[in-house]
Amino acid sequence: MYTLSVSSLNEQIKTLLESTFERVIVEGELSRITFHNSGHVYFTLKDENSTVKAVIFKANAAKLKFQLQEGLKVVLDGAVTLYKPRGEYQINCFTIQPSGHGALALAFEQLKNKLSSQGYFEVSRKKQLLKFPKKIALITSATGAALQDMLRVAQNRYRVLEIDIYDVLVQGENAAPSIVKALSLADTKGYDIIVIGRGGGSMEDLWAFNEESVADAI
Repeated sequence: MYTLSVSSLNEQIKTLLESTFERVIVEGELSRITFHNSGHVYFTLKDENSTVKAVIFKANAAKLKFQLQEGLKVVLDGAVTLYKPRGEYQINCFTIQPSGHGALALAFEQLKNKLSSQGYFEVSRKKQLLKFPKKIALITSATGAALQDMLRVAQNRYRVLEIDIYDVLVQGENAAPSIVKALSLADTKGYDIIVIGRGGGSMEDLWAFNEESVADAI
């Protein structure tokens, strides 16, 4: 039997470990979460008997649709890596999903609870709509089928004198900023009613309307 240096031992373990566990799916509970200034998130994944360190780097962390919280049970997809200088291994996460929840459903509940705690849904914040508005802004896609429905309803119900259309993106990562910008502009024009909308779709398709920035703008 030959003698190994510590570095050589760690190098061999690293090679064996990373080749054996190059892709793992692990379920556990989040604890000791650290949100680093770099955008990386470090945490511990645990069950009743064991713990393992894990990290999700900035690029993948930015794709998460929900907030990581202490005690949340999750399923992560990643690779086992070993930091040779200290002989410590961790899981480098590619994705993290809430266990038993859809990520978007959980994100929606988290945001709803946050906004509720800030008083967004209090009756005192609500405004009474005019029965006979004369000036309406429609914030939607100018090419979407929903626009024609909105125009028809507005004309039939209110006999509106003026309807202005603000063309915005209603799907994708740039949709929320587009909606916020249009709403900020429309808010300066003295409309009786401002309508923000689009046609149907999946929760993913409609997600721009659940963004916190849109709620803040409203």
